[in-house]
Amino acid sequence: MADTDGETPAVRMRAIVKNFGPVEVLKSVDMDIIAGEVHALAGENGAGKSTLMKVLQGVHPITSGTIAVNGEPVDIRSTADAERAGIGMVFQEFSLIPSMTVAQNIFLNREFRGVGGMVDDRAAERAAKDIFDGLGVTIDPRSRVEDLGTAYWQLVEIAKAIAKKASVLVMDEPTASLAKHEVENLFALIHTLKNRGIAVVYISHRMDEIRRIADRITVLRDGRVVLASAVAELSAAKIIEAIIGRRLASDLVYQDRGLDDEAPVLLEAKDIASNTILESVSLTIRAGEIVGLAGLMGSGRTEFARVVAGMDRPSRGHLAIDGVEVRFASPLSAQEAGVALIPEDRREQGLVLEHSVSDNLTLPVLDRVKSRGLLSTKKLHALTEQLVGRFAVKVADPYAPVSHLSGGNQQKVVVAKWINTEPRILVMDEPTSGVDIGTKTEILDIVRSFASQGNAVLFISSELPELLAVADRIVVMRSGRSVQELTQADVASEEQLQLIIQGAPA
Repeated sequence: MADTDGETPAVRMRAIVKNFGPVEVLKSVDMDIIAGEVHALAGENGAGKSTLMKVLQGVHPITSGTIAVNGEPVDIRSTADAERAGIGMVFQEFSLIPSMTVAQNIFLNREFRGVGGMVDDRAAERAAKDIFDGLGVTIDPRSRVEDLGTAYWQLVEIAKAIAKKASVLVMDEPTASLAKHEVENLFALIHTLKNRGIAVVYISHRMDEIRRIADRITVLRDGRVVLASAVAELSAAKIIEAIIGRRLASDLVYQDRGLDDEAPVLLEAKDIASNTILESVSLTIRAGEIVGLAGLMGSGRTEFARVVAGMDRPSRGHLAIDGVEVRFASPLSAQEAGVALIPEDRREQGLVLEHSVSDNLTLPVLDRVKSRGLLSTKKLHALTEQLVGRFAVKVADPYAPVSHLSGGNQQKVVVAKWINTEPRILVMDEPTSGVDIGTKTEILDIVRSFASQGNAVLFISSELPELLAVADRIVVMRSGRSVQELTQADVASEEQLQLIIQGAPA
C-alpha cells in the first residue's frame, strides 16, 4: 500500500473479496482513500475497478473483508448504507430521470415539504442553486434534465451526491462522453471538491488525465492490487506496464502495411449531404486501406457513418461501392452490399444486453448455425467458441448475459460479431471509447488485420493518438463538410492534427 503519512484515511478497505458464484472477481484488495485528494483507480477492462467501487457504494455486498470510514468500521450492504457513510458515486450510466427538473432529481426521495406536506419545488430549487454556487458552476435548477447536454447531466449527478453530504465521490470514466472544453470544466470542479476536503476516486483509462488530475493511483489486474503509489513517483510507461502486465511494444505507433496505391476503390462518396448536419462530404477508401475521420463533436462524423451504413438517406450526392452507385433503403440493404457498422454507443446500439454473449455474437449470422431450417445448438456453440477465442473475449460463461462483461469485452463482442459477417467495408464509430489501453491495442490490431485482407475501413475517433496509429489517411471534417485530406507524412504530431481539426494555423 502507498504511504498515507499516518493520516487516517477517509476510507480504508482491507482484504476485500467479492465472488459472483464460483468466480472470484476481487482477491484480497487493499485501498486507502485520503480526504482532499484525487485517487486514480486504473486497470484493464475486467480487472475489478467498477466492482470494487460498487462494493464501496453498496451495489454489491462484499464476500469478505473490512471497510472503515474516517477510522470507524462500517458495514455497507446497500446503497443506503453507503449514503449514510458519506459515499457518493457518479456511474457511467446516469441515474437521472430525464422528464424531471434538475432540482427534482437532486432531491429525489428527499423532497422539501411545505404546508400540508406538499412538495416544495421552490425550496429544492433554492437549495440546488446554493450547491451549484458552491461548486462554481451555472445551471438552472428549473431546467428539465432531458433538455440538457451530457456534461450537465454529470454536474447534476455530482450535485446530487453533494446534497447527500458525500465526503467521498467516485467518478467512473467521467470524461468518456465530454468535449475537450467540458473536460477542462470538470477538472476545475474536481479541484473545487478537493479544496472542500472531499476525496475523489477517479476511474479512467486515459493516462494523460490520470497524470494530470490524480495525487495517488491504485492499479488492479485480475482482481488484485499490482501497484499503489503517488502518481508523481511514476512514469506513464510504469503505469501502463502495471495495467497490462507487460511492456507495450507498439505504444500506438503507426505500422506501415505496404499499401498498394493502385488498389481498387471500394468506397467512394461524392458531395454527400443530408437533412441533418451534412453539407458536402467526399472521400474514397481503397482495398486494404484504413481512412480516419477526424473532427470536433458536431462536425458530422457520425452522421456520415450513418449514411454509409444505410441508417440515414442522403439528400444529395453519390455513394458508390466497387464503382457501382448505391442508394441504401435500410441498414439491411447496406449489410447485403458488404457494409457493417460498429456504432458509437455499444450498449444502446451494438448489443442486446439482456441476451447472452453467444446470442449477440451469432445474431447477424443465424443462417450459419441452422440445420434443416432449425437452429443447431452444436453449430451455435462451435461458432461461439471460435469467435470468443479468435477475438480474445474474456468471459467466464458465454451463455450468460453480455451485460455481465466489462466494457472492453462488450466492445470486443460488437467488433467480433460484425467482422464475422465478412463485410468488405467496416465503419467504426469511436470503437475504443471507454476501453483500457491493452484492449485498445488489441482492437487496433484487429482493424489492421481486417484491412490487410483487402477490405476497407472507415475509422472515426476522437482519440488522436489512436487515429494517427491506425489510419493510412485522415479526412478532416468541419461543420458537415470534408475540408482536408492528410497522409501520415502530412502530420508530424498529435498537436498539429488538433490544430488542423480546430481550423487554427498548424
